[in-house]
Amino acid sequence: MDGTASRRGVLGGVLGGLGAAVVAGAAAPASAATTRAATRAAMETAGLGAKQPPRPVAPVNQEIAARFGPEYRTLPDAVAGVDIEPLIGIHSAADIAARRKAMADYIWKGAGLPTSLPEVERGVDAPDFASLTGVRRIDRLTVPLRYRVSAKVYDLLPRKGWNRRLALYHNGHGEPFDTMLRTVQALLDRGYRVMTYAMPFHHWNAQQIADPDDPDKLLPGPSHRELPPWERAGFSTLTFFLEPLTVTLNYAQATYRPASVEMVGLSGGGWTTTVYSALDPRVTRSYPVAGSLPFFLRPASPKPSPTIGDFEQTKGALPGFYAAESDDFLDMYVLASTGRGRGQLQVLNRFDDCCFNGVGHRAYHAPVRDRVALLAGGRPEEGRWDILEDATHEDHTISPHALSVILWDLDTSNITT
Repeated sequence: MDGTASRRGVLGGVLGGLGAAVVAGAAAPASAATTRAATRAAMETAGLGAKQPPRPVAPVNQEIAARFGPEYRTLPDAVAGVDIEPLIGIHSAADIAARRKAMADYIWKGAGLPTSLPEVERGVDAPDFASLTGVRRIDRLTVPLRYRVSAKVYDLLPRKGWNRRLALYHNGHGEPFDTMLRTVQALLDRGYRVMTYAMPFHHWNAQQIADPDDPDKLLPGPSHRELPPWERAGFSTLTFFLEPLTVTLNYAQATYRPASVEMVGLSGGGWTTTVYSALDPRVTRSYPVAGSLPFFLRPASPKPSPTIGDFEQTKGALPGFYAAESDDFLDMYVLASTGRGRGQLQVLNRFDDCCFNGVGHRAYHAPVRDRVALLAGGRPEEGRWDILEDATHEDHTISPHALSVILWDLDTSNITT
């Protein structure tokens, strides 16, 4: 297989900067020794000690399952006769580097990942997070974007000793804050510093936008399906979704250099987690929840209707971004999981009342997991990928069970790296 000998190049090393280093696949922003020490300290803080508990498990909620038909426990017709292996276009380190470069070139039109820093306001009042406990300070990071748009990101410092790990939480399009607050609270309790993100034009990012043809005219904030007029040959609206992450991670690396960066996202934030962790290997572990399915499975989600995805999630809207020759989400799962200390756990809710439900994901689980293991040379510390199928509830959320598995994985993921 071409490029096999060079796979180790994408799986080791330390990120020394942005731009070409990020595109080529450099690893996490601190040494393996630093990560090990930080993880051990975090586990001691959490009271876990040297012996690790087993991964949390939970049975199918039979009361809920009884209300759903056979399409929620059997593979859909869409997988019949589909050979998953050829749909995964990543075979080598060279493929990883090329795909990341192609993604970055589309988003930033060949200019490379931004190297700028956000505007920083320290110690702000943030009512959306007023119910959280154990917060020492909240800073607001503002990222200027095109068309007089900006993105606000809240940087929450824990009151207890910082474990040297940074967690990114990305909310979805209109999801209420209860899931976000529950997840962020759990991370703060473990000593994480947490940056919180909202989708463009949602929640604290609700705002107007300049008319694409008349920059002096402000228009109401668009829905994502109304973004096509802003998509131009020299500008991608994907920057609204992804550039805030790059710029705020630049800030973290420049100011306090976390030992690792973890990312959790729900729904549209799960899509963002999938795409960004594939693009930027500074994200160490990622947990996209109810955020995507490969394109060939999109019509097969049983409820409430075929899950096509939002504007930013479709080939029709962004044909130059999503690869034509393979199923790009399968490739992104691989990209997000390869590298020293890196990995991804995709969480999908079997009975989700919104999106990406059913059991179709079982068709690609083993092929993606095995492709990542192959690229990692069979060493979990060099990359791993898995799925958590959550059948404990019927909501569009990160359930208590899923959160317990995410926290367990965070507590144990870097012990051997």
